[in-house]
Amino acid sequence: MTTLPGQLNPPPRLLLGPGPSDAHPRVLAAMALPLVGHLDPYFLQIMNETAEMLRQVYRTQNKITFPVSATGMAGMEACLVNLLEPGDRIVVGSNGFFSQRMIDIAGRCGAEVTKLERPWGEAIPLDAIRDELRRVRPKVLAIVHAETSTGVHQPIEQVGKLCHEFDTLLVVDAVTSLGCVPVEVDAWEFDAVYSCSQKGLGCPPGLSPVSFSQRAIDAMGRRKTKVQSWYLDVTTITRYWGEDRVYHHTAPISMVYALREGLRLVLEEGLEGRWQRHRTNHLALKAGLEALGLRYVAPEGQRLPQLNAVRIPDGVEDLPIRQRLLREFSIEIGAGLGDFKGKVWRIGLMGFNSQPPVVLAFLGALEQCLNATGGVAAANAAYRKGAA
Repeated sequence: MTTLPGQLNPPPRLLLGPGPSDAHPRVLAAMALPLVGHLDPYFLQIMNETAEMLRQVYRTQNKITFPVSATGMAGMEACLVNLLEPGDRIVVGSNGFFSQRMIDIAGRCGAEVTKLERPWGEAIPLDAIRDELRRVRPKVLAIVHAETSTGVHQPIEQVGKLCHEFDTLLVVDAVTSLGCVPVEVDAWEFDAVYSCSQKGLGCPPGLSPVSFSQRAIDAMGRRKTKVQSWYLDVTTITRYWGEDRVYHHTAPISMVYALREGLRLVLEEGLEGRWQRHRTNHLALKAGLEALGLRYVAPEGQRLPQLNAVRIPDGVEDLPIRQRLLREFSIEIGAGLGDFKGKVWRIGLMGFNSQPPVVLAFLGALEQCLNATGGVAAANAAYRKGAA
């Protein structure tokens, strides 16, 4: 007789890696609510509310704004495959792990890809973007706003305006930025943007909020070939999320409940207040990490408050420390990717996890793992300074 596995009993974890982050208890409670059909009138109203709150969080009036029923990488693919056809030119800002994925997808679309390269850990200067747009005259520029692999906060406020001077569409990766730092889709003239549910929005992974400008919609209307992905063809998905409500796929009902609740929490707190909370806790964590001898990958002024990428101190091994944090303290942090494998730790303070008790608990655990002191005291001093 086959023995069935026991009931699920996952260990409690403090998820301080690059994602997922811990979901807010209200989000988890929303996921436990009864299912309804994906075309039920009640769920259609939930869809309307979710899309409208997404617009508010993205700071946009874009009509085509909805969550793709898949993770953030599907949002990346949806933006690129809908805007690119074989032979189109695209420039991709290449300064980290996730830009490499955009390069791969664009190549699979048959696009002519130009890499605008900078070393990992550096932002791409606006002048370099201008020079490349002038030289290549691409249909699309794709760039990562918050590079999860390096902790770099890419200055992007003027990039959309610059793109439109060259008749170029701007695609932005906001996977690690939405809900943590300002993302101003309309004011900064983004044409296509994608994010995820499991980081700054404080939900489980499974949805990728996207938004498309009228420029992007017009460009899709001029396509000469079909979008290479049936599932991610925006013109068909929006018939489900729009007024027609034409069946496209069976939406993940419970995940949409979760996202709706996560967006409610963001808007209850207020975007400006939420951005300030992330910055306050980042500064305390930064003070603690630097007191323990850790140094940031990104230069001052280009650091993400929600994803702290720090170099592993000389003489310290990566894996044993992360294993001890997980085993003894039930804390997860992220390892380095690509060029930074074995050299960097990535510490996330996103959404629900960006709060003083989390910062102090992590620094206390890290002190023990490194056999060092001073991190907690430095963080507490930073909090007192911020309150003064």
